[in-house]
Amino acid sequence: MNNIFYPAQHKYISSFRKESDELLKEMEEFAKEQKVPILSWQGAEFIEQLVLMNDPKRSLEIGTAIAYTAIRIARHLKKKSVLHTIELSEDNIALAKGFIERAELGERIKLIEGDAFNIMPRLKKKYDLIFLDADKEDYKRLFDYAMVLLKKGGIVVVDNLLWQGYAAASRVPAKYKESTKHIRQFNKIFINQPNLNSTILPIGDGMGLGIKN
Repeated sequence: MNNIFYPAQHKYISSFRKESDELLKEMEEFAKEQKVPILSWQGAEFIEQLVLMNDPKRSLEIGTAIAYTAIRIARHLKKKSVLHTIELSEDNIALAKGFIERAELGERIKLIEGDAFNIMPRLKKKYDLIFLDADKEDYKRLFDYAMVLLKKGGIVVVDNLLWQGYAAASRVPAKYKESTKHIRQFNKIFINQPNLNSTILPIGDGMGLGIKN
């Protein structure tokens, strides 16, 4: 999301990026080569800080992909804490399982296979932290389910709310018009949610942060 900052500012901030370990570096390179969308390094560091500050016992991720964010979250969870992560794509599920096993985090990360629209209504216990990073046209419905599952005082984080800068752009390429429309609509809902103290931060591709009242 380089265009949020002046190039010099972005370069300066990037100079402080912590080097990824071998597994994360492999995942980052794989995602880049295979065009698998994963959380930006800025977003990953941000959510890691939230985990460290709030010590969530139960976390939920909607959109596992290859488990990049799941691994970064789970590494900072306490021993008896758990992260449930939902993924529909069979290809992503196979990759995620492999990376989770290699990270030795099978006890903390519970991969739930299937459609989030079918799974989330069946979940009963509340969560301390929910991270939403799925198809943009599904954000509104998934967010509604997330708010039901989020406990009072819990944190919800949503990725891609600046959508490569197109959310604030006057001109949007044709292939991004529909997704940009959904993001703009969702941003209004997210900020005006009555039972949520929320904001949008220029971190990575735009991170929405909310705390349930």
